Amino acid sequence: MIQIQDKHPADIAEQLAILDKKERDISFLLLGDKKTEVFSYFDDQTKEEIIKSLGDNDLTILINNMSPDDRTGLFENFPDELIKYLVNLLNDTEKNIALNLIGYEKDSIARLMTPHYIQAQPNWTVRKVLDQIKKFGKKAETLNFIYAIDAKGHLIDDLRIGELLMADADTKIADLMDEEFIAIKTTINIEDAFNTFDKYDRSALPIITENNTLVGIVTFDDILDKMKERDTEDIQKFGGVEGLDLSYTKTPLLELVRKRAGWLIILFVGEMLTASAMGYFDGEIQKAVVLALFVPLIISSGGNSGSQAASLIIRAMALRELTLKDWWYVMKKEIFSGLLLGSILGIIGFMRITIWQQVGIYDYGIYWFWVAMTVSISLLFIVLWGTLSGSLIPFLLRKVGLDPATASAPFVATLVDVTGLIIYFSIAALFLSGKLL
Repeated sequence: MIQIQDKHPADIAEQLAILDKKERDISFLLLGDKKTEVFSYFDDQTKEEIIKSLGDNDLTILINNMSPDDRTGLFENFPDELIKYLVNLLNDTEKNIALNLIGYEKDSIARLMTPHYIQAQPNWTVRKVLDQIKKFGKKAETLNFIYAIDAKGHLIDDLRIGELLMADADTKIADLMDEEFIAIKTTINIEDAFNTFDKYDRSALPIITENNTLVGIVTFDDILDKMKERDTEDIQKFGGVEGLDLSYTKTPLLELVRKRAGWLIILFVGEMLTASAMGYFDGEIQKAVVLALFVPLIISSGGNSGSQAASLIIRAMALRELTLKDWWYVMKKEIFSGLLLGSILGIIGFMRITIWQQVGIYDYGIYWFWVAMTVSISLLFIVLWGTLSGSLIPFLLRKVGLDPATASAPFVATLVDVTGLIIYFSIAALFLSGKLL
């Protein structure tokens, strides 16, 4: 057994996780009272493996001692048969708590709450509240706030622990109350709740029902874990990958391939349209082979501008800086952005062809000026189109009820590749007709 009992539970979990399965399970059993704390820091796969390795007695102690919010998160990721087995190991009190939390909507903030907190009534003295803290504080999730409730259990105020410590022991709680507090309804989704935490800079917030009955609290670290999972999934989707159920290092090879293959196939089929577009303009390419030299430059510029715009808009949506009604504002802003960015790249493209022609690095022929104009004007319109596509597709997806993160960078790039070729050769036909074409 590695002598690590004196370390922080997170460090112990990290060291046990690198051991082989048998040694890890034995080491975990020898942790004694620290088992529950250490267990909460394992990933879901390790948790399931350890649970299956424990006997009923050890498992009963572990499950009953877990905090309700951690236990609910555990149940979310386990098979139904295992959940049923674990719930039956809980004592009556913990079973009622677990079944109550599981009964809330999956994305609601109530799934993360814990019923372990300190509450007080207005007629209590500070001395009585401090006695309550000494009696029940060890099990409480946080002692930063004390929650005042009326006789019906309705939340009427929250008090910082510092206010009580600075007050006289005989002071009534009612004398410290101002009845101004922030609370979250049980039906609010986790993302909206996170914004409330962020807005008011709170480490914990009370959870109330529609009639203001206090049913639990949620701490910032719990909600932060959920937001981390959401952001990770969005980043994976934006890269053209289905969200991974486990971490990258824990995901089996075949599962990783399956998660990536779907989008790759879709994008590959999409890129086939690029080949079709090239084939459609085959005659123009044969007459003016020089046009083919700039195809990678043209389509990559459009794809890059589209990916940039999509990433900015998706992140702004995630931070609630933009909503559906802001689409027109975004469109106007991105039109000007696209025109400016396209103009910059167009000027650079024109200068590149001119310099190469003048110093003799490459001969673009007697119509080099019109080739340069074709490339520069194409860059202007393709970058503009890429910027508009990348910025508005997330709005379209949100409108039809899909995750805006689905507007992945590869997806936007593929769309702009195909349409960019059509724009490029259409402009070439306009400028080079009667010359090279």
